Amino acid sequence: MSVSAVPQNRVRPALPVVAAVVVTVTAWASAFVAIRAVHAHFAAGPLALGRLVTGAVALTVALLATRTWVRPTAREWALVAGCGVVWFGLYNVALNAAEQRLDAGTSAMLVNVGPILIALLAGAFLGEGFPRGLLLGAGVAFGGVLLIGFAGRGGAAADPVGVALCLLSAAGWAVGVTLQKPALRRLPALQVTQMACVVGMLTTLPFAGGLAHDLRSATAGSIAGVLYLGLVPTALAFGTWAYALSRMNAGRLGVTTYLVPPLTILLAWPLLSETPHVLALVGGAIALAGVALARRR
Repeated sequence: MSVSAVPQNRVRPALPVVAAVVVTVTAWASAFVAIRAVHAHFAAGPLALGRLVTGAVALTVALLATRTWVRPTAREWALVAGCGVVWFGLYNVALNAAEQRLDAGTSAMLVNVGPILIALLAGAFLGEGFPRGLLLGAGVAFGGVLLIGFAGRGGAAADPVGVALCLLSAAGWAVGVTLQKPALRRLPALQVTQMACVVGMLTTLPFAGGLAHDLRSATAGSIAGVLYLGLVPTALAFGTWAYALSRMNAGRLGVTTYLVPPLTILLAWPLLSETPHVLALVGGAIALAGVALARRR
């Protein structure tokens, strides 16, 4: 169904799109917790490869089951390949390395400078412009995210290398979305996700030896965590993200992921015993308010 007759930023998303956003945000929040939970048994590169192998297999099975394949043009191949390298590959390795040094909530907060970069890149390169409501909502939400970061875990200083790795992840995410959006204009969301995941997997193949080593020494629970990361936050959530992105503009969709840090903190609290500071909860509320503001018609 085409919505080209009405500007995307004036269309209220349909229920399936809203559901896709909810699934994506929830699953990505759980990914920060899962990465932190298995980091003692899997190094950054091997964990990324294990996650992407699992996701690529699941997405390939789903693509074969639907029997939908649109032959990409050379430009579309380049866009999807670039997305796979910088988002599926670089992003995952950098984030895994960051969470070797930082707690899940702080990592989620830092990575979520990504939506601001997405909005800026989308406005500059995808013709989405810079709507006042989007920028205002992004600013309010980012203020809440910063408050979460300042709260930390009782005032402990964040590891500077971990912070830099999170910011690198955010940049990879933003560039990946900017490359992905044009490919979704003609190619199905599932196909784009599968292609990018396979490219990301190939990018991380140099870590195959490390993955084999880590699998031999890892606990069953940690191996299950890797499988979860591949099936839910990767295969499912990247797929629902692509579906929503094909029906929304990149800037507005990116802002909805400000929900990820508050959800990550809430999940990490009971599962990882990473108790949030009261200021983090206040920051989460502000972030939610910013998302609501940016999503107004």
